[in-house]
Amino acid sequence: MSDTIFGKIVDGEIPADIVYEDADLIAFRDLHPQAPTHILVIPRKPIPTLNDAATEDAELLGKLLLAVAKIAAQEGLAEQGYRTVINCNAGAGQTVYHLHLHLIGGRPLQWPPG
Repeated sequence: MSDTIFGKIVDGEIPADIVYEDADLIAFRDLHPQAPTHILVIPRKPIPTLNDAATEDAELLGKLLLAVAKIAAQEGLAEQGYRTVINCNAGAGQTVYHLHLHLIGGRPLQWPPG
């Protein structure tokens, strides 16, 4: 699974500041945060992009979103607000080809992003 840096984190080959983990997911602080809170939530299963998710991944994708809400509450962001982002492919800014959600908050966020 360690084809990517995220796979190496899942495998325990690279340390990370882990804030949540369960049998299916792992969440850790981004090394290059774009806000005071910037956490990456990834499935342990290596899915390169959202385009590569299959019907059988539907439950896992739901778990990702529910974990984001749980982590946001844990981080004190539930009431003040937060953003979730999934970049899909290079044109959208994806640099690690292991599906991941960005949980961003802790400051006012502008719209539109990017």
